[in-house]
Amino acid sequence: MSKKFILFILLFIYAKLSFGQLSLESCQTKAQSNYPLIKRYQLIEKSRDYNLSNAGKGYLPQISLSAKATYQSAVTQIPITLPIHIKTPNKDQYQIIAEINQTIWDGGIIRDQKKITEVQSKVELQQNHVDLYNLTDRVNNVYFSILLINEQLKQNQLYQSELNRHLNQIKAFAQNGIANQADIDAVKVNLIDATQKQTELETTKSAYIQMLSILIGEKINNNTILTKPDIAEYILSEEINRPELQLFALQAQLLETQKNMLLSKNLPKFGLFIQGGYGNPGLNMLKNSFDPYYIAGVRMSWNFGGLYTKKNEQKQINIEQSTIGIQKETFLFNTKLQMSQEKGEINKYKKLMKDDDEIIRLRANIRKAAEVKVANGTLSVIEFLREVNAEEQAKQNKILHETQLLMATYNLKYTTNL
Repeated sequence: MSKKFILFILLFIYAKLSFGQLSLESCQTKAQSNYPLIKRYQLIEKSRDYNLSNAGKGYLPQISLSAKATYQSAVTQIPITLPIHIKTPNKDQYQIIAEINQTIWDGGIIRDQKKITEVQSKVELQQNHVDLYNLTDRVNNVYFSILLINEQLKQNQLYQSELNRHLNQIKAFAQNGIANQADIDAVKVNLIDATQKQTELETTKSAYIQMLSILIGEKINNNTILTKPDIAEYILSEEINRPELQLFALQAQLLETQKNMLLSKNLPKFGLFIQGGYGNPGLNMLKNSFDPYYIAGVRMSWNFGGLYTKKNEQKQINIEQSTIGIQKETFLFNTKLQMSQEKGEINKYKKLMKDDDEIIRLRANIRKAAEVKVANGTLSVIEFLREVNAEEQAKQNKILHETQLLMATYNLKYTTNL
């Protein structure tokens, strides 16, 4: 019993490995996880953290060091004669200065820089999301192509079985003098054509399987079962929830933050400073020797140069905001147009599918009647094979319409992201 149980377990594991199942949603998720662009998320976040850290360091004390040695053509002298001698400073002078500046208020520049960094990071992340979302369409096309080929292969097998049955019938008819070798050859030609079609379908399927393997980063084979998506609960909607809309909103938010930065750049800045030095002369210009010194105080600076270009910079940002608005409007227009086309396709395939079963039923009746006529010798085998092929084409049309309906529905789902 134990050996049989172990053998059963091994066979079960082998079956699971050989005939694994994949759904469309799992393929979409795996494709996004496998796509090289997914690595950019971490890079964007790291870059944001570094930029935020650098912006925050603007509040840290700024230390500078400078040194100079000069020679001047004249020095300060007292133009009067005194009873005491005052030594004239040297024409060669030396100075080393270390200064510490501490920002008290920078007009909001650091605050706005942090906001810009945050929003810009969100824009880049959303753009990456948009690029990854476009991968969904490629996965859908490959996935549904494989589903269609699978159904065509199943029908081809049934068609070959049907032809083999007819071949045996025609051979029996030939023995009874109702058919001849040319009739047998005609059936064989159709059978060979069906075999070639099977080879063509299997080769195409292998190529699509390879493409899907590369997309999802997982080795699959022709035995892997791709489950058919269920569209029974999918409701057609006018709502659009594409990631591009969020991207447009973030781009507009970034421009608004940049507009606030224009105000911050043109406000006064206040800070504390302390300066220490060592030189000859020091603060006492009349003391002709090296001396240490320090200066401390409050500093205000206000650069009015930015006011000249502020209005033009605001207008430029307004133009960019209008451009984003136009891009969003264009995107919505094209998306709604695409939705209208896809809804039309869905309704078309639904209507076609209503007639497919009836056409197949009628074609089957015609083929059965033709089969009787051949047996009675009132219909040629060539004409009979036309009816057989017509029935086969009706079945192929039904398979095609079912897969096209699935694909059109998921195309609409991709277009709206619902």
